Amino acid sequence: MRVSNENQETNRVLDKFKWILVLVLVAIVVWGNAYFSGPNDIYQPNTIVRILVVVVISALALLIALMTQKGKAFFTFAKESRAELRKVVWPTRKETVQTTLLVAAITVIVGTALWGMDSFFRTIVFYLTSIGR
Repeated sequence: MRVSNENQETNRVLDKFKWILVLVLVAIVVWGNAYFSGPNDIYQPNTIVRILVVVVISALALLIALMTQKGKAFFTFAKESRAELRKVVWPTRKETVQTTLLVAAITVIVGTALWGMDSFFRTIVFYLTSIGR
């Protein structure tokens, strides 16, 4: 029992270290990209090189994040979500157009009804309070 508690504590500490490393890598990417993108900077590298460095360091940070407990849980969630998405039966183009037209027609009907009721009640209020005269 004691070994598993120590193992869990070690995993938590290791996960915290990994997240700190991810944050440091992201900070380096943001700082480096901003620093080396100055218009008059003599240290300005080629744009292609800068983009490549950003992609490589970002991929490394993502890989490290996916090796944490939360990262593994997120990856599992993403895989299960994709599997569920494949089970969805998507409507045909005809069904989509019909539904869209029905929603538009109902919106116009309800909007007209609300406008009519608003005009009716406005007229009554103006008549009763003699505002419109």
